[in-house]
Amino acid sequence: MAKLTLTQFMTLDGVCQGPGGPKEDTRGGFGHGGWSHPYADDDFGAFITGVFDRAGAFLLGRRTYEIFAGAWPRVTDEDDPIASRLNNLPKYVVSTTLDRADWHNSTIVSGNVAEEVARLKRETDGELQMHGSGTLARSLMADGLVDEFHLLVYPVVLGSGLRLFADGTPPTRFEPAASSVTGSGVAIHTYRTAGLPEYGAFELAE
Repeated sequence: MAKLTLTQFMTLDGVCQGPGGPKEDTRGGFGHGGWSHPYADDDFGAFITGVFDRAGAFLLGRRTYEIFAGAWPRVTDEDDPIASRLNNLPKYVVSTTLDRADWHNSTIVSGNVAEEVARLKRETDGELQMHGSGTLARSLMADGLVDEFHLLVYPVVLGSGLRLFADGTPPTRFEPAASSVTGSGVAIHTYRTAGLPEYGAFELAE
């Protein structure tokens, strides 16, 4: 069975909205788009390439799918480690509003999304990968379907914007699997889900 992984860019205050550019996601009047761009370097590129090397298929929310579909088909170099996989591997877009998905090898997923994602995990060779897609990720986290998180934490605070771990996120315990820091200061943490949180108290003995 494939594991479902999420790769998410986020700020120190947890914002994951609009990392790639000013026009990428302006919901709620968000005006800080493009905050990840100044931190791109060779270390970042090497990590992302390694992630895409493990991909067997992609699971994307509608907004992320439309952003990717508007850009990556124009990168036609078959040796590009990211474009070659995004353009050729199966892509599943979760949406109740799209009536067609024209990007090569794309399929719309609707109906019972949790059941469909569980089926895709059983049938995919390699990782089933989510990139961005925060709304979808939060939904699948609630269903216990996300197995591994790559959280790329950028050394910037924005003070507003959509967050991956918003209020109402199901309590979850994680175990660290890997950690590194890029030359530009992005902390990359890989976590695997490990059940429910454990609790205790720091109290003086009576």
